[in-house]
Amino acid sequence: MVSPEKHESLQQGWVRLMARYNIALVNAYPVFDLLVAAQSSPDRYYHNLEHLGEMFRVAGRLAIFCDDPQAIQLAIWFHDAVYDPRAKDNEARSADLAILLLGPLGVPAGVLERVTRMIRLTAHVTSDMPPGDRDTAALVDADLAILGAGEERYRRYAADIRKEFAWLPDEDYRTGRIAVLERFLSRERIYNHEMIYTEGESRARANMTAEIESLRTSP
Repeated sequence: MVSPEKHESLQQGWVRLMARYNIALVNAYPVFDLLVAAQSSPDRYYHNLEHLGEMFRVAGRLAIFCDDPQAIQLAIWFHDAVYDPRAKDNEARSADLAILLLGPLGVPAGVLERVTRMIRLTAHVTSDMPPGDRDTAALVDADLAILGAGEERYRRYAADIRKEFAWLPDEDYRTGRIAVLERFLSRERIYNHEMIYTEGESRARANMTAEIESLRTSP
């Protein structure tokens, strides 16, 4: 749960974003309320408003390298709008929700196409970015920035992910989680933008390696 101050900051950011598309606040606020409610669900320990806030900070730093920072912001808002740890199609359903909610507000079809394509790529099934797609690269880097966080923040993140998968037995969770982490570690590089790579690549690899070791040695 975010503080009232952080909630207000998110709301102000949403208002500024909607203004870029000439959307009246009376129409914009219901969508904001829906997104906040979805990402404030009590069973969301990591995929919540705190995660969004952290992504917005990273994306803001990368905005000067991007072509459409506003589309990136929309993608951040919606990329986890649908989140069910048992499902395999969260990103696709989140992209569909973006079309359903943003289309009637008047967000241009071309923007929606870019936004939904970016949302689907936050499934992180591949590290390959389309040539020149700086916006998707920024979104993916922002989404994965937590991997390169400080040790304390990373440990809390890892614990929160376990809570979101509380329905899985320990052995099954350890097997699945290790597989996910090893896929990231097998990549030539985790981060696309040089600034994020320089700041977080080595720390992300150290964090994930330490988590794998902890998972393998836990009783």
